[in-house]
Amino acid sequence: MADIRVGSFTPSVLLDVARSTGRLADRGLAGDLEVEEVPVASSPAQFRALLDGELHIALTSPDNVLAYRFNPGNPLGELADVSIVAAVDRGMGLGLYGRPGTTAAGLRGARIGVDVATSGFALALYALADSLGVAREEYELVTLGSTPRRLDALLAGECTATMLNAGNELVAEQRGCVRLASVAERLSPYLGSVVAVSGTAQLDAARRLSAALLDTAREIVAGRLLEETAASAARQLGLDAGLAQQYVARLRDPVDGLVPDGAVDRGALETLVRLRRTYLPSPAPGGGDVLDAALDPDSGLVHA
Repeated sequence: MADIRVGSFTPSVLLDVARSTGRLADRGLAGDLEVEEVPVASSPAQFRALLDGELHIALTSPDNVLAYRFNPGNPLGELADVSIVAAVDRGMGLGLYGRPGTTAAGLRGARIGVDVATSGFALALYALADSLGVAREEYELVTLGSTPRRLDALLAGECTATMLNAGNELVAEQRGCVRLASVAERLSPYLGSVVAVSGTAQLDAARRLSAALLDTAREIVAGRLLEETAASAARQLGLDAGLAQQYVARLRDPVDGLVPDGAVDRGALETLVRLRRTYLPSPAPGGGDVLDAALDPDSGLVHA
């Protein structure tokens, strides 16, 4: 059978540890059916590849699933039968980071980097900036793509601030960048990444992948596989030993780390819907907003 191609923005340490410790193999995802992780440049590129079958599974923001399932004004301009299979983490340190010396006041008139202006991380950015007293119209948005690309841009001075997480924020802090506000502090409950699919053709593989990731997540949260996880973080993300240990601690954090049971809790989805309605309202043809029914049990957003 063909490999299962999984699209991700930042290399997944959780997936790497699931592979190296045999948990993918335990779920039948090794040997004849291998899991291949594929880097994606942006959320529109990820979902275009998912809809075209170039990717089978996405490790992505649940806000992307909301946008592509319910909002015809999404970057691809079409609705898609995409859905969430399992929760993975609650943000992994997601926050608004500025170049060394940047203050909230320094965001006014500044170039702020985003994946795309309509992504979930961008909506969180608007909310965090608002919480600092800086309104959306007071800064310039620059489209820079995936989180690793935005980190590079921040360090190179191509933007003043951006949203970072998943180990990228640890590198930024080591280089003197400052965290101006975090999702865990200001927007919790929040959901950072999920396993998602298009249609049902890859649903079985996605469920098996989710089970392997959750098996691994439970071990890490329980204090096992820590050496293996730190080694993976160093290898996958290019972190030094100290940052790799901080990354492991982040994985185990109950507020913005792993979701070991994979449950997609309603409170976190409500946060995402509220952000989208606030910063990117989308009127429905018959009145109301296109997301009005997104959280209904039969909306198809989350697979049972």
